[in-house]
Amino acid sequence: MRIRIFMVDIFCKNRVFGHLEEIFLSEKLVCVNSFSIFVKNSGVMKIITLGKTNLKVNKNGFGALPIQRISEKEAVYLLHKAYDNGINFYDTARFYTDSEEKIGAAFGDRRNKVLIASKTAATNVEDFWKDLHTTLKNLKTDYLDLYQFHNPDYCPRPGDKLGMYDAMKVAKRQGKVRFIGISNHRQNVAMEAIERDCYDTLQYPFSYLSSPEDQKIVEACYKHNMGFICMKALAGGLINDSALAYAFLNQFDHALPIWGIQRESELDEFISYQDHEPELSSASWRKIEKERAELSGEFCRGCGYCMPCPAGIQINDCARMSLLLRRAPLEVYLTEEWAEKMKLIENCKHCNACHEKCPYDLDTPTLLEKNYEDFKQFWAKKQAGEL
Repeated sequence: MRIRIFMVDIFCKNRVFGHLEEIFLSEKLVCVNSFSIFVKNSGVMKIITLGKTNLKVNKNGFGALPIQRISEKEAVYLLHKAYDNGINFYDTARFYTDSEEKIGAAFGDRRNKVLIASKTAATNVEDFWKDLHTTLKNLKTDYLDLYQFHNPDYCPRPGDKLGMYDAMKVAKRQGKVRFIGISNHRQNVAMEAIERDCYDTLQYPFSYLSSPEDQKIVEACYKHNMGFICMKALAGGLINDSALAYAFLNQFDHALPIWGIQRESELDEFISYQDHEPELSSASWRKIEKERAELSGEFCRGCGYCMPCPAGIQINDCARMSLLLRRAPLEVYLTEEWAEKMKLIENCKHCNACHEKCPYDLDTPTLLEKNYEDFKQFWAKKQAGEL
């Protein structure tokens, strides 16, 4: 398949077109330091350069965590549809159960036409190599375009005593890894990774609900020519206006949002924005400010790093139930199934393991209790026929 690429010399919002050239999708997906837009099937797709990697990626990245929850047949269908509509960056992790295997099933026969990123949560060199071997086998490939440390509580660096970064460098020399990245939820770790200049990319939570400190991290990545991959672009499900989320992130020409996609309807939404980009209006900004005010303070982002819970509590949903009840259709959460899940909070052992693992330092046990009390009030009203 041949596509046309309009190349421009700098990152810009006004899209002044430079020269026109044609390339084949089957070629290795590496690009020059430029911002570009390409036209395929009459649709306009925004392409960015992922920092110093020079990788050319569609502004829509595919976050493959949710495909754990669907069958391989359904996952392959979604992945192929994304690919057919120009999405070329797919992010997964060894931690995401069978997500890697599903991507391997979808792209094993077209590996050089997509960019695949995975992650390892290994804490020692031996497990690092085990993870990498398993990941490559699952993905039916002999290399990763990007391999990332998965939310470590410190910044792995060259020559440190644990040797994790040095192992990553060996994997790169062996041709098993093209670029080295880090994924993290902690501001201090993220900023250290940027300032050390030993990483090609940073994956970090960012949305219109993020703090000014979070935005400084995005800006620092730009200054250091470090690829910025934006996870939690819908704030773990708290943002229910995907068009507004897309429009906000579209301001940051160097940022690559990866949208967690599980349903075809979700994929269709983001594909539609490639043809008709949502814009930020004064009304958009008013809505953003309103939601920032409503959702400020301590709230669970649903990252799941607190899991599993020894009491069986589904913490990453239960600890934000109050917000979900107010931001999603009530019939989704006011069910017998969710009533049983929330009741498990009564069995909390107060071991504080969830608090210790939370990258946002939330008082999770207290948050669970508050959300449970709120849920019980909603549940009582439903039982009384008042909802």
